[in-house]
Amino acid sequence: MKNSRLLIATSLATTLVLTAAPAWAQAAPKAAPEAAGDEAAGDEIIVTGSLISNPNLERSSPVNVTTAAEIELRQSNVAEEVLREIPGIVPNIGSAVNNGNGGASYVDLRGLGSNRNIVLLDGVRIAPSNTVGRVDLNNIPLALVERVDSLTGAASTTYGADAVSGVVNFITKRNFAGFEAALSEQVNEKGDGNTFRADVTLGANFDDGRGNAVFSIGYQQADPVYQGGRPFSANQLDSFSGLPGGSSTTVPAVFSFAGGGIGAARLTGSRQLDTALNAVRTQRNAAGAVIPGDVPVYAPFNFNPFNIFQTPFKRFNIFGAARYEISDAVEAYTRGLFSKNTVDTIVAPSGVFASLVTIPVSNPYLPVALRNQFCNNQDFDLVTPGIQTLTAAQCTAAAAAISPNDPNYRTFQTSLRRRTPETGSRVSDYSTTIFDYQAGFRGAITDKIKWDVSGSYGESENRQTLQGYVLTSRVRDALLATNTTTCLSGTAGCVPLNIFGPSGSITAAQIPYITAESTTLNKTSLAQVHGTISGESGFASPFASDQVSFAIGGEYRKYKASQRADLLAQTPGELGGAGGAAPNIDGGYDVYEGFGELIAPLVQDKQFFKNLTLEAGVRYSSYSVAAPTSPSYKTTTYKFGGSWEPVGGIKVRGNYSHAVRAPNINELFAPNVTGLTNLSNDPCAGAAPIANANLRAVCLAQGAPVGLIGSIAQPAAGQANETSGGNLALRPETANTYTIGTVLQPEFVPGLSLTIDYYNIKVSGAVTTPTPGDAIAACFGNITAGSATNPACTSIGRNPTTGALDGDPATTTGLFLGLSNQGKLATDGIDLALNYKRDIGFADLTFNFIGNYTFNSKFKSNQADPASLNRECVGFYSVNCGSLQPKFQWSQRTTLTFGDIDLSLLWRHIDSFRQEPDDVANGNGPAAPGFGTIKAFNYFDLASRFGIGDHMTLTLSVANLFDKKPPIVGTGIASTTYNSGNTFPSTYDTLGRRFAVGAKIKF
Repeated sequence: MKNSRLLIATSLATTLVLTAAPAWAQAAPKAAPEAAGDEAAGDEIIVTGSLISNPNLERSSPVNVTTAAEIELRQSNVAEEVLREIPGIVPNIGSAVNNGNGGASYVDLRGLGSNRNIVLLDGVRIAPSNTVGRVDLNNIPLALVERVDSLTGAASTTYGADAVSGVVNFITKRNFAGFEAALSEQVNEKGDGNTFRADVTLGANFDDGRGNAVFSIGYQQADPVYQGGRPFSANQLDSFSGLPGGSSTTVPAVFSFAGGGIGAARLTGSRQLDTALNAVRTQRNAAGAVIPGDVPVYAPFNFNPFNIFQTPFKRFNIFGAARYEISDAVEAYTRGLFSKNTVDTIVAPSGVFASLVTIPVSNPYLPVALRNQFCNNQDFDLVTPGIQTLTAAQCTAAAAAISPNDPNYRTFQTSLRRRTPETGSRVSDYSTTIFDYQAGFRGAITDKIKWDVSGSYGESENRQTLQGYVLTSRVRDALLATNTTTCLSGTAGCVPLNIFGPSGSITAAQIPYITAESTTLNKTSLAQVHGTISGESGFASPFASDQVSFAIGGEYRKYKASQRADLLAQTPGELGGAGGAAPNIDGGYDVYEGFGELIAPLVQDKQFFKNLTLEAGVRYSSYSVAAPTSPSYKTTTYKFGGSWEPVGGIKVRGNYSHAVRAPNINELFAPNVTGLTNLSNDPCAGAAPIANANLRAVCLAQGAPVGLIGSIAQPAAGQANETSGGNLALRPETANTYTIGTVLQPEFVPGLSLTIDYYNIKVSGAVTTPTPGDAIAACFGNITAGSATNPACTSIGRNPTTGALDGDPATTTGLFLGLSNQGKLATDGIDLALNYKRDIGFADLTFNFIGNYTFNSKFKSNQADPASLNRECVGFYSVNCGSLQPKFQWSQRTTLTFGDIDLSLLWRHIDSFRQEPDDVANGNGPAAPGFGTIKAFNYFDLASRFGIGDHMTLTLSVANLFDKKPPIVGTGIASTTYNSGNTFPSTYDTLGRRFAVGAKIKF
């Protein structure tokens, strides 16, 4: 089936010529005639960034637009795909994120975080997807989207105080009348990752045009793309050695010894391993080259082939909207949204990840050679100081003692790492159901003044089902066996477990007891009431013809969010490889807001003052939080700005806004939980603590065993434990934003428009957590005699068995990355947009360019501490910087239109990157040669759209025309969420050349 789809797509693609386009194309090509769904004259105009619905407004705030035509040419399937590649938007959680995807997709404006923007549907909030309060973009009905507006800054007074970095507003088609059916099919050249989408929309006007109703239904399905299916990602590469790597949780099993060192079980016995699991990572000469010879003898587990570049996805969605003029002065309207989607994340098999287990010397599966090694190295008397080993005779007697009542019966404790490929991959099935309903009335008080009152309610439910996870407590139970048939505990269903052999030693009979499904349920709800009065004030400036426009109103919102997990998910370390526990969370808050907005034309149609307009707005918010301590916040946001058009075709615009964002439910109510973060270099690992007495004291104060100083291992697979959670003492963060720019539409070049806008955003008192690098630097940046009592050092908790920063979260808290108001964020840059359209004789030429140049994007985790790094992340990658944010990024589309045929070429440019210098300076070490830099990338996409008759449009496209492979930087050099498969799949194309065919029928 996939091969036939590939053949069809390939043959159709040979007809393509020039295509592509930047997101936010302002002049969209059009093939077949549009259905009767165009916005009717006199219908409400949605002006993103303003409460004043005036079609003559030209705002002081730059709004970037992505049209439905652009979405169609790209053949986008979900809203996250529409936004991901737009310059100025940093890729966030989406279909390319596997390890870290919670079943939803988000947008991140300006790299300030997906929790600092608002996503709207026709200017109205919809129910968020989780306790963080973010909207899941998977639920946006693309079939009815007319355009997508993105506004940076000056949005808090209009839409709410939490719009720190701006808003993304999905505008649906108005007054749609007719029938439209659309089908699309996409497939990679490799034959995998097939994506299918189907939408049907039906709309009609009724009662002589006084009413309109529209109904749309859609279905989508996407297949996975495995990292093992691409040569560049089939084997995990270590970012710092450049050599094949993997996880130390491997197979056969890896054990710790009380006397120091690590051992691995083999069928033929055991052998001593290097004391540091990542020795090859740290053994370098002064020039940074790897010193040969000191390489671990165990085989790390190559987890890449099991992981995926494209998450499997299914969605069924319904959208309906209607309006009816009850009288000449009153119109009723309503809108309803329902969506059910399923996202699967698939990662390498589960196992036991450095958890402490107790094993009898008489375990029937324990190989003789390994038994002798344990007898010679393990501590068999935890009460007596020192390591009490067994003699050869005691070991032989203990091996024969099958009953705990036998005086020769002995057990030992060891930290166990054992991958369980026998249980299959770990699969997290996220099923999300959302409904959101709005109803309202609007009308006119006078010819110039309108009113609008609406209410809406929405609920979202996300159910996570974990499959294929090993239960640590049951592994412990099954390892206590002294025979092959019965567990020592006598627990029903328990089968003695063989973890000592290669893959396959765990039999089908042993698997059911050590595995089980686990579920976690997230529920959110949003109720809101909104009312505005807007229009013209009745007076104008003596030097202007247009009246002063205004809007005033009030809004009430009530958020509730909860997380409910079963006992397995709540127990730290119980689900092998699941990261942190999922605690129960309950929270909510109410918001009462009043707002006002003014737009005042001061001078019009005068010499050097064709138009001079000022704007202002204010919003007062009162938050009441449902908590025992009853925290409440009262905040005021405001903005002012203006535009000056000295002559026709030239405009200067600017604005300033002050925003205040209150903490969300997760930031307030989430309990402290130990999970995973990224860290490749632990200062206590290796021999360094032996040579530095102060460092040794710090490592001991953090819980490292005395006997392991000098042989502590680096975090497995570059992932260390971290503990973080909510904080009811948090206060609102503040942000100051300003933009200034110009709009050029020269009359001597018809069809040309050019905009250049500078933006600057600074967030103070930001609700943030330290980066792993900051937490390490706070403790280990300046080790002195008193560092062992430094709170920055004692807040770090080590594995009591291995001394490492990874292991069982029940006993190893790792780095403490608690939330506080100590953060500071700042970013500034320039947005560029150029649009040109003209008739060149044989065709219409449309040229669109949208670019972003980011000067800075800085993060300071503790603004009160001069020693805290003011970390720069633009153009850099590291475990501290998250998703990639380039210095310069653009999209440029050239389109030729021949009647009903569009031929289009899209050129996407991503600037170069390199390893964050502070990451190297703080001891993480330089990347391997070739892994520390990424050159600039250019992608080209082709598309062609044909109008067939009066009712059909056919769209053909080829993405990544030249099949450009992604840059290879290995794994471990950056956040696992975005650094996967040896590259950055959210930024670079890992799927390869893709073909798409789409057909749309309209009546």
